[in-house]
Amino acid sequence: MDAPAGNALRASPIAPAPVTSSPLVPSLSSGEEAPLQFKIGRAFITPVGFMDFTGVWRSTDVGSGIGTNFGSIPYGAGYGTNLSETRLSMQNSRIGFRVDAPVGQSKVMGYMEADFLGNNGGNVAVSSNSNTLRSRLYWVDVNSGDWEVLAGQTWSLITPGRTGISPLPKDVFYTLNMDTNYQAGLVWGRIPELRVAYHPMHELAAALALDNPEQYIGGSSGGGLITLPSSLSAMAGTQLDNGASTLSVPNLVPDVIAKVATDPVSQVHVEIGGVERQFKVYNTVDNTKHSATGLGGFLNFNLELFEGFHLLSNNFYGAGGGRYIYGQAPDLIVQSDGSIKTVQSGSTVSGLEYGYGGTQLFGYYGAVYIRQTDAPATAGGVCSSASSCVGYGYAGAPAAQNKMIQEATIGINQDFWRDPKYGALVIIGQYSYLQRNPWSYVTGSPSNAHLNMFFLDLRYVLPGTPPRT
Repeated sequence: MDAPAGNALRASPIAPAPVTSSPLVPSLSSGEEAPLQFKIGRAFITPVGFMDFTGVWRSTDVGSGIGTNFGSIPYGAGYGTNLSETRLSMQNSRIGFRVDAPVGQSKVMGYMEADFLGNNGGNVAVSSNSNTLRSRLYWVDVNSGDWEVLAGQTWSLITPGRTGISPLPKDVFYTLNMDTNYQAGLVWGRIPELRVAYHPMHELAAALALDNPEQYIGGSSGGGLITLPSSLSAMAGTQLDNGASTLSVPNLVPDVIAKVATDPVSQVHVEIGGVERQFKVYNTVDNTKHSATGLGGFLNFNLELFEGFHLLSNNFYGAGGGRYIYGQAPDLIVQSDGSIKTVQSGSTVSGLEYGYGGTQLFGYYGAVYIRQTDAPATAGGVCSSASSCVGYGYAGAPAAQNKMIQEATIGINQDFWRDPKYGALVIIGQYSYLQRNPWSYVTGSPSNAHLNMFFLDLRYVLPGTPPRT
């Protein structure tokens, strides 16, 4: 079956032709020449992916490659603010496959996707530029009647959707941007997840997911770190993820995410949901344990106002949910007695998309707001100066502790040609203006940091479409 007309604007041109958002029973029309796919037993294997050649220019030196660390653009008078940067890369190229198979009365789909944005060696850009392969998605989905169960690494259920509730990249909203970190303000994750979805009718879906947890205090992807009490500084990187703890954090239970989505007509998609999180730490000074609960909610919509023209808005606010805003906000702070307090933060990505023929135009505004959350540095003390405070955003806090991050983006995707049997050749252009405002800055120094960015990408999309029903 074909995707509804309202889904014609693709989230990412992984497959050159529209596909459905649910598992399919493999079959092909008799005598029809098939696009690139393989059949093993009753399972169809379809390659997915593309080859990218990406160029990026930034007015200041971010130092993060083709993905922008929004919260740490250069601030002050260092070399980064006085030098521009240019980079050419193939790292965003993607390889993967999709498997569709009928198993009894169920429909089973497997999906794997990888790119070359893994952890590179320090000398990778000198001679060989041998970029590291990394996993993006690897999941299996079983659909039986109205019920669907998914397990594996997937786009988190908290990530906005374009239609229904589906794990397929084309049904997930992560912008049309060329920036591999997408847009400031986007709530997303590619996270190990167990998801159960219920589809009582075509127009309505509901899902509940358990996501791999991680209690986070900043330091990843440019996010500002909290200030810890000096006696509890060892919590960073051990009990609390500071962007360099790998898998050492002792998380309590999985994050719980719920979502309800409705598509009353093909031109309207609305979804609402929330996330619940549990945090726990151990104070080694007085041998006490401390807990806190994080809660957040989101409201997203995508409206096709006329053919090919979409108005969309994706909005999140919560306490303890900063990890899901691309790590730009910490989840919590630690007080002098070891107790923890969640940090409130919110974000939006709103904009317009227009597709006509082989041309797609897009424009977005994204913003992240992180609320001041502080405490006295010592028991019984008062938070009155930088030396007497801990937490995030207090007077005299490090300039890395941002109050707000904003980004405005415009861009175009232009097909040279596109055919399911031969693939597609696409050129993608993006311009963004990015600004961050810290909670505290020294008098006489800049009150914000900003940069201009241009991306230009040439993409060849592999041929191949999933089997038809």
